[in-house]
Amino acid sequence: MRARHSRRPAITVSEERGVRMLHLGGEHIQSAMRISDPYALELDYTRCMMAFLLFHPQPRECLMIGLGGGSIAKFIHRNLRAVRTRAVELNPAVVTAAHSLFNVPGDDARLSVELGDGALVVRALSGGCDLLFADGFEDGTQVDALTSEDFYSDAWDALAEPGVLVTNFFGADRKLDFYLRRVEAAFAGRVVCLEARTDGNVIAFALKGGPDEFSWDDLRERAARLQERYGLPFNRYVASLRRMNPHTASHLLVAVQ
Repeated sequence: MRARHSRRPAITVSEERGVRMLHLGGEHIQSAMRISDPYALELDYTRCMMAFLLFHPQPRECLMIGLGGGSIAKFIHRNLRAVRTRAVELNPAVVTAAHSLFNVPGDDARLSVELGDGALVVRALSGGCDLLFADGFEDGTQVDALTSEDFYSDAWDALAEPGVLVTNFFGADRKLDFYLRRVEAAFAGRVVCLEARTDGNVIAFALKGGPDEFSWDDLRERAARLQERYGLPFNRYVASLRRMNPHTASHLLVAVQ
């Protein structure tokens, strides 16, 4: 009997107006890089994912499930020099494209890229990271293994305290509320959501440990420092947090009784 091998989606790369794009199994943009500025975060949703710094400003050990074109891995490697990042990618063609076409650097003391099943890596890790990115799509469809109840439970176990899971969803996905309820169940309701203004994505920050609420004044002060340092619109992120999250006039509420 012949062994059965799962088919991996085809990798294609396109370029338009100075932007190189990675596609995985179709026309949806998996990752994008401005050729003249390869370490910048080209897509709005990737910039929004960096808003985790509002809640967890000094990460040390990052596990990234899904490499894509390596936008966030490159940004962290260049700008958050105290962070060690381990990126796990299932598809070897994605790794090849990331290194050869999207300027992802080779492994060093602060970045390693490996082939593997990210869900299994998370399951095997206990308190081994304090920052966990989960961003798994195939042509616009969420990867089941990264949206299951087991995965979110494993993500909780994998994180040290304090720690944060950063995960990306399509805002128009009919299952969005379903997925968010799963994340909330695994993280005792401690989930903060942020809408990406131009991409239609929703970024969820699931917090393990940390305060039960954040004052708007403190968030605005932190945002101003982060915006000056990294050149990303953290001030806008703070203002946008009111849209999807419980809050009072003075505080963003994380743990709601």
